[in-house]
Amino acid sequence: MTRFKIVFAVLLLALHAQISFAQDETALVEKLKQKLDQVHDYVATGRMKTDVAFIKAPVGNVKIYYQQPDYFKLIRKSGISILPKGGVTVNMNAIMATKSYVALFAGNAITDGFPTKIVKLLPMNENNDIVLTTLYIDEKNLLIRKAITTTKENGTYQMNMQYGRYSNWGLPDKVIFTFNTQDYKIPKGVTLEMDEPLTDADRKRMQQKNGRVEIDYTTYSINKGLPPGVF
Repeated sequence: MTRFKIVFAVLLLALHAQISFAQDETALVEKLKQKLDQVHDYVATGRMKTDVAFIKAPVGNVKIYYQQPDYFKLIRKSGISILPKGGVTVNMNAIMATKSYVALFAGNAITDGFPTKIVKLLPMNENNDIVLTTLYIDEKNLLIRKAITTTKENGTYQMNMQYGRYSNWGLPDKVIFTFNTQDYKIPKGVTLEMDEPLTDADRKRMQQKNGRVEIDYTTYSINKGLPPGVF
């Protein structure tokens, strides 16, 4: 009987530790959300480089609009913009707009030279397109250094963020966005960007590679309001 009590007590302590971990990570994520929530809207300018096997797209100027809770629009002034659709953006504010979730501790890592805590976010709403988001959080500076998101419609994609002038707002100076082109439907008309039309075999072969989009932000105009009809 005494042995049973000891085992039961150990199990209770383990359960209490797991609950405490979950509470701690929820508090950390809420702090992050509060920081990002300082940004009600922004207009940003930058340069975007697209590296996708089936697209020839030169480096181009972009303008980006964001408004709470998750409105996001990227306009490229010349050429084409290739980003998976269906709720996928290169903006952490929109991803962190999830209100109901479970936050689980998943270890520690060094990300781009910074100590980070790995936290997995599981949305409670089964209708959410996002199935799982893994955040690599720089707890000291309260910044997200990397995020890996799995969706129902567009597979898994990853964002790496680099910060500088706008870190107090949680806004990156650079975003590197990678995704599996196999999970992305090539839009009609893309052959117009090619030297020669793509065959079905070409498309299948090229879609085995990862796509990569880099955005270097040059300016942000934060909380100044947006022009009507942007979205």
